[in-house]
Amino acid sequence: MNTLNKCFSTAAFSVLLLGGTLSAQEPDFDLSAQRSEIQTVAPVPGCRLDHGGIVINPTPQQMGIDSTQRLDISRGLCLKDPAGCFAEDVDFVKLADKGPRLEILFGAKRAARQGVKPVSGAYRLTVDARGVTITGYDECGAFYGLQTLRQLIASPASAGGRIPHVTVNDYPDLPSRGVVEGFYGTPWSHEVRMSLINFYGRFKLNTYIYGPKDDPYHSCPDWRKPYPEQEAMQIRELVDACRRNRVDFVWAIHPGQDIRWNEEDYRNLVGKFERMYELGVRSFAIFFDDISGEGTDPERQVALLNRLTEEFVRAKGDVAPLVVCPTDYSRLWANPTPQGSLSIYGRKLDPSVRVFWTGDVVCSDLTPETLEWVDSRICRPAYFWWNYPVTDYARHIMLQGPVYGLDTTLTAQQVCGIASNPMEHGEASKLALYGVADYAWNVEAYNALDNWERGLGELIPEAREAYRTFAIHSADTESGYRRDESWETRTFRLDEWTAPAAAALRAEFERVEQAPAILEARCTNRALLGELRPWLDEFARLGARGLRALDLMEAFRAGADDAAFWPQYEANLMSAAERRSYEAHRSGTMKLQPFYQQAMDDMGYGWMERMLGRRPMTLRGIGSFASAHTLQTRPMFDNDSTTYYTSGISQKPGDWIGVDLGGVHGVGEVLVLQGRNSTKDVDYFDHAVLEYSVDGRQWSPLLDELDKQYVIRWTGSPVEARYVRLRGLDSKRTNHVAIRSFEVNPLHADRLPARLSGSDAGDESRLPYAFDERLDTSLPLSGTLELSVRPGTEQYTLLMGGLDAPVRIEQLSADGEVLERDETGNSFFRFAVAKGTATLRVTGDVEIFEVIAR
Repeated sequence: MNTLNKCFSTAAFSVLLLGGTLSAQEPDFDLSAQRSEIQTVAPVPGCRLDHGGIVINPTPQQMGIDSTQRLDISRGLCLKDPAGCFAEDVDFVKLADKGPRLEILFGAKRAARQGVKPVSGAYRLTVDARGVTITGYDECGAFYGLQTLRQLIASPASAGGRIPHVTVNDYPDLPSRGVVEGFYGTPWSHEVRMSLINFYGRFKLNTYIYGPKDDPYHSCPDWRKPYPEQEAMQIRELVDACRRNRVDFVWAIHPGQDIRWNEEDYRNLVGKFERMYELGVRSFAIFFDDISGEGTDPERQVALLNRLTEEFVRAKGDVAPLVVCPTDYSRLWANPTPQGSLSIYGRKLDPSVRVFWTGDVVCSDLTPETLEWVDSRICRPAYFWWNYPVTDYARHIMLQGPVYGLDTTLTAQQVCGIASNPMEHGEASKLALYGVADYAWNVEAYNALDNWERGLGELIPEAREAYRTFAIHSADTESGYRRDESWETRTFRLDEWTAPAAAALRAEFERVEQAPAILEARCTNRALLGELRPWLDEFARLGARGLRALDLMEAFRAGADDAAFWPQYEANLMSAAERRSYEAHRSGTMKLQPFYQQAMDDMGYGWMERMLGRRPMTLRGIGSFASAHTLQTRPMFDNDSTTYYTSGISQKPGDWIGVDLGGVHGVGEVLVLQGRNSTKDVDYFDHAVLEYSVDGRQWSPLLDELDKQYVIRWTGSPVEARYVRLRGLDSKRTNHVAIRSFEVNPLHADRLPARLSGSDAGDESRLPYAFDERLDTSLPLSGTLELSVRPGTEQYTLLMGGLDAPVRIEQLSADGEVLERDETGNSFFRFAVAKGTATLRVTGDVEIFEVIAR
């Protein structure tokens, strides 16, 4: 026992049970608010390469190819496996006693004679006139050589069973390369886990860490209890599958939320480990992430890990060193001082224990800077827990873009491994894991874009281009860990229209609309298709919306007749149900859906200006946050206080959120609802000022020194303004900012010269939506709308939708006499006001978007 272990003997552990420092997080840990602090969208690095028909992943360290010489294996290979280890691993090739030899050897001495690097997983593969020879440094290396041979035989260059002569001398850069099933949400099914383990083996990933947050026997409340018989049997099957694929199965436990630092719980923990050991587990991890209370005490955590290392790991003799996820797993909240948890780990934690780290923030790039920061504190190379492609903070997104954000200059002296935390959609995570495998094996040679292009063909070779169309438009999270998306597509606004740009975009929307049907018809991985299907359904609808928007833009620019334009425009507006469906399964968030929305807005505003004879007030989000200028601000204007805009990044004094009205208007009322709710939410400006401006440069206050106000209302003598904003003042708060509503001059139902009648006429509070000069709001009517006619009004235009039956329009005199009566089944109806009309009455089952008086 060395000095470090002596310091943390059983006796020392017992002392710590009675006391020690606490380093707790906030009691109410908010996952969604803590995911990331970065909104920058970096472009995808790399370029597509010509591989000469040979596709191998991960990219070999050294590979020589002689395409002029080929080995004919069409009649089979003769297996020479003196160790008898690989009979089950050569199912990808026909075996024949009289064929060229396939010799598989391993061992340090043999490997040294072949110039194989002395690291686990290294191998040399030779294909020449005599046959195929694989020499591994160890059994794992020989297995990896077989995986390279598998891909070589499947490559286009080996068509017809004639493979080019090659020499591959290969080895992994990082010792640990794999996956941590550590997300929140629905754990993977047993079938998906088994499929993924086979995938890990094929692409030389060597670690699977089992730690789903919502497995009760992994975490609270049942981590002390044994798995029921069926679950235990499945874990044994996972262990066996990992063994076949030369993958380390690491079983993780998450006890920190309710652990009691006493001998009883220590025995509970060891007992659980013993039961897992009986199931075949030989690698273990302990997670102390996302907890609060006494479980966060780093001194006690260290004492526990050291005691387990001595009394379980070393005592067993065949158990791998422990892995730990600390409570301070991100620089975002880690204590940087020598008294911080990480420094305590560095001074006192057994050197064999590997320590997870997510980077500067929870979803973060892997950089030399973040590793220098953490490694200097934990006194060992960190184990990078990469929160990609995980979407437990953005479950409406299906991440299918390239794997990037991983520095290509790093070595095993800086980072001991990488574990990708994937989506709850395991099959759909394979595209990202294909990239993680490539990076971790050959760091310096990693080419993000080329890897993605290869991965598309690996996952769905029978419909690669359709899959590519979906994937390139399904890459960004919109908040949190931003990813580039739609980088080959150019969109434009209405006033930027050119025929070539419109033609190119039309072609892309046609591909978008067609891709789901192609995938449905051709994709042979039905499990993957099942995961993608809800997104593919919405993707097809997005393509159709985009195509119709282009048609409308062309018609609008050509001066289409109002009565002909409105029905087409209304048909392309997203209903509330359609928007909810899209919000649940979003794609095209960076360019395609914004193009559609902005095109509809631009045409809507332009058309309303034509209808009104003046420019209506617009509502467009602005602010100091990058996302404040995107469609992410739309929830501020959707008349729904349950939805909200969030900055997705920490606030600082001087940050602001506001609205551009599109022109100078008289402003007499402003209502702002801050936070995700109005009671105890933390994402708001707790010290702020409400301001207005004509030019966006000179600002004047409407309300000054607002202190801890979720609901902000100003009314007064109208001021001329184009911009209104809420600006944060000096504050220690670093939370995100959320705005549920930002209303300017809101209409009030009780102040309108209109009312609803009938037993089921509609919601009176929605009455203003028929008069707000906005085409993205509407009044559902099932009864009668009565409106007082202002003197001098010459005509009305009704913009309607959802017409299943004719609508009746009556014009009444002051004494109730019907002066004119019309019926229409058209969604656009314009009529002259009869002389003496005092009241307009509209009766039917219809959606009224706007009542326009001229």
